[in-house]
Amino acid sequence: MTLRARLVVGLAIIAIVLIVPLVIARSAMIDLHSQVTQLRDKEVRTSISLGNLRDAVADVRAREVALGVTNGDTAVYRGLREKISVAQLLADSVTATFPDSAGPTAIRKQLDQMVPIVEREYAAYEAKQIAQGDSISQRSMVPAIDAAEGSLKSIERLIINKTAARVDATQARLDDAQQASLGGLVVAIIIAAVIGIWLMRSISKPVRELDRGMRAVAEGDLSHQLDLSPQRRDEFGRLATSFRTMSQQLAELDKLKAEFVSVASHELKTPINVILGYLQLMQQGIYGPLSGKQAEILTTIEAQGRTLARLAAQLLDVTRFEAGGGRIEPRALQLAALFDDLERAFHVLAVQRGVEFRLTLGDGLPDEVQWDPDRINEVMGNLLANAFKFTPSGGTVELSATPADNHVRIEVRDSGAGIPPDQLPHIFEKFYQADNQGAASAMGTGLGLAIAKEIVEAHRGEISCDSVLGEGTTFTLLLPTEVRLRRHTGQHRAVELEAVS
Repeated sequence: MTLRARLVVGLAIIAIVLIVPLVIARSAMIDLHSQVTQLRDKEVRTSISLGNLRDAVADVRAREVALGVTNGDTAVYRGLREKISVAQLLADSVTATFPDSAGPTAIRKQLDQMVPIVEREYAAYEAKQIAQGDSISQRSMVPAIDAAEGSLKSIERLIINKTAARVDATQARLDDAQQASLGGLVVAIIIAAVIGIWLMRSISKPVRELDRGMRAVAEGDLSHQLDLSPQRRDEFGRLATSFRTMSQQLAELDKLKAEFVSVASHELKTPINVILGYLQLMQQGIYGPLSGKQAEILTTIEAQGRTLARLAAQLLDVTRFEAGGGRIEPRALQLAALFDDLERAFHVLAVQRGVEFRLTLGDGLPDEVQWDPDRINEVMGNLLANAFKFTPSGGTVELSATPADNHVRIEVRDSGAGIPPDQLPHIFEKFYQADNQGAASAMGTGLGLAIAKEIVEAHRGEISCDSVLGEGTTFTLLLPTEVRLRRHTGQHRAVELEAVS
C-alpha cells in the first residue's frame, strides 16, 4: 500500500469512527423531540382540557346554588343547563384523549345524570315546592357534582402519573443515549489513536531511518545500510532504492577520487625530487658559482619545494589509509625514550616561542609498548606542532601520559586560541581548517589531523579533542599497549590489526 493510500484509508477510518457518536447523539435528539411532541400533543392538551372541564364543573356547582337561591329562576336554570352541556363537551374531549381510562367516561355519565336531576329540581321550584326542590338539590345534585369533581381528581392523578412515566422513560433514553455516545466517543478516540499511532510509526520510523542514513553519508560512511527494504511497495521503498544507488555512486566517486589523488601525489613525487636534487647541485656550485641573491632565491625555492613534497607525501598517506592500503609496522618501543625525544625536539621551539613546555608521566606506565615508532612519532609531532603554533608567548603546552587498563592515555594540552564548538566535529576531516587560523604562527594544509586519526585508528586506538574557545585545546589519544598484526588477502591487500588487551 502506498503512503498516500495509507493516509487516505487511515483518515477515512478516523472520520467514520468519529461520526458514529454524532449519529448516536442525533438519534437521541430525534427521540427526545418525538417525546416532547407527544407530551405537547397529548398530556399538555389534556391538562388544558381537564382544567377547562374543572372550571365548567365549578360553574355548574355555582349555577346549581344560584338555582336554589332564586327558587328556580328560569334564566338561572337555562344557564345551568348550558354549563352542563359545555361540561359534557369537555368531558367528551378528555374521553377521546384517554379512551382506555374509565375516569372521563364516569364524568360523562355523571354529567348526563345531572340533566334529569336539574329538570326535577326546576320543576319542583316552578311548582312552588321549595322544600322538595331543596331536597332534590342536596340529595341528588350536590352528590353528583361532588362525584364529578372526584373523578376529575382521579384523572388529574392519572395524567400526572402518565406524564411522570413518559418523562422518566425519556430521561432513561437520554441517559442510555448519553452513555452510548460517551462509549462510542471513547471507542472512537481509542481507534483513532491506534490508527494515528500506526500511521505515525509507519511514516516516522522510515523517515528516522532515512535521516540516520543521510547523516551517516554526510559523515562519510558510504557503506551505511538502511533498515528499509527496497522491495517495499510504497514511496519509502523507492527512496531506499534511490539511497542505495546514491551511496554506491558516491562510494565509487570517493574511490575514484582517492585513486586519483594517490596517483597524482605519487606522480608528483618524482618531478619534485628531481627539482630538489638539481637545487642541491646548484647550491653546491656544481653548475658554477652563485651570487648572494641567487643563493637566497634558491634557498626559498628549496623550502617551497620541500613543502610541496611534504604535501604530496601527506596526500599519499591519507589516501592510502582511506583505501585500506595504509600500513604500520608495530615493534618494541621504549616509552621513556619516545617522550624524551619529543621533549628534546620541542624544547628549542618552546624557547623560541616563549612558551612553557611541560612533560608529565604518570606512575604505572609500561616500559615497553608495541607501536609503530615512526608513525606514532609523526602523530605526536603533529599534535605538539599544532599546540605550539596556536599558543601565544607566555602560554603553556603540556604533554602527559598515564596508564589506562592495558592502554596508554596521552594528552597534549595547550592554552592557545581554542576551537569553536561547532567546528570540533570536523577537525579530523581532510583539508578542514578551523576559524582560529588567525592565531596560528604559520598556516597548515589541513591534512595533519586527518593523517593522525588514520594512524591512531590503525593502531586500534582512539583520538578525541576537547576545546574551550579562548582558553585552550586538549587532544587525547588512547592506544593499546600491544598491537598484533594478522595478514590476510583482500581487495586492497590490507593489513588487519588487532589490539591485544
